[in-house]
Amino acid sequence: MCRAGAGVVLADCNEDFLLDPQQVATKVTPRTKAVIGVHLYGQAAPIELIRAAVGPGVVVVEDMAQAQGAERWGQRAGSLGDIAATSFYPGKNLGAYGDAGAVMTSSAEFARRAQRLRNHGGTVRYEHPEVGFNSRMDSLQAVVLSAKLCLLDEWNRQRREAAAVYRELLSEVDGVILPQTAFGNEHVHHVYVIRVAERDRVVRELNSAGVGAAIHYPVPIHLLPAYADLGHRPGAFPKAERFAAEILSLPIYPGISVLDQEFVAGQLRTALGR
Repeated sequence: MCRAGAGVVLADCNEDFLLDPQQVATKVTPRTKAVIGVHLYGQAAPIELIRAAVGPGVVVVEDMAQAQGAERWGQRAGSLGDIAATSFYPGKNLGAYGDAGAVMTSSAEFARRAQRLRNHGGTVRYEHPEVGFNSRMDSLQAVVLSAKLCLLDEWNRQRREAAAVYRELLSEVDGVILPQTAFGNEHVHHVYVIRVAERDRVVRELNSAGVGAAIHYPVPIHLLPAYADLGHRPGAFPKAERFAAEILSLPIYPGISVLDQEFVAGQLRTALGR
């Protein structure tokens, strides 16, 4: 949005970490051109509610980099809005060998524009009607992704099974708030994010015990130096700020064993003094 010359307007999230459509509705003005719903941690944002909040004439964009294969009301992420973008960074549910990405849309107009922008601003050699980028996916990444694509649904099923194991192991552990799946969503658990007090200490103790716990993400967008010009101060988006201080990602991936998950849960209990 910034590189397109658009102004950035932020909204807070709900308890499921997803964009709050009611907050979005309060931010819409006659100048609003587009809204981005981020599919976070493996589940889709409520795109249909966001669309209703912004009204007609506003482009609804999906950031689906963390929700490849996820569904909302039986419809795949990437087909919910007017246009969607995804990353195929190697750590994604569908990852390339290196960096890659894709744009998805049912709009012929948006598709033609994306085809131009990815190829120096034109689709005919040496004809450049606009300034573009060199954003073409190389063939090696396409080969790797094509081979992996047929495995995505099975890998996501294994991620859901692993998430169910964590829920069983941790549901009665005091001090652990488990992730929520929004009504209508099928989660693909790109990461498994819990919430705990004294998060930084807990992460350090887990890492010292050999558990690859991580934080996604420690600083909310409005408090990043890159967006200081928006003028937001601590307290502007209380849910995002609270979550940023509490969230902790536990290891999850296709093929993780129950024994490994039991070890993770045991080390978490120890770190929490349970």
